[in-house]
Amino acid sequence: MEINLKRIKAERITAGISQQEMAKIIGVSRGAYWKRENGQTQIGVEELAKIAEAIGIDKNNIGIFFKFGVTECQHLVTK
Repeated sequence: MEINLKRIKAERITAGISQQEMAKIIGVSRGAYWKRENGQTQIGVEELAKIAEAIGIDKNNIGIFFKFGVTECQHLVTK
């Protein structure tokens, strides 16, 4: 599974949280948070949980931050 970084950014902005504020919440610098949000550094599980909590996403709904890809073979239709 891949984390949907655009969704994280959109939810953060909707919640009115700046990158600086989110960085403080997860315990990194703003630059380090920027790298996470832009895919240059991976977001850890604990960081994702803190991000979700800050945004107001219940831990049971954390799946909204994941991309669920369909494999190429699932696209094939057999007759």
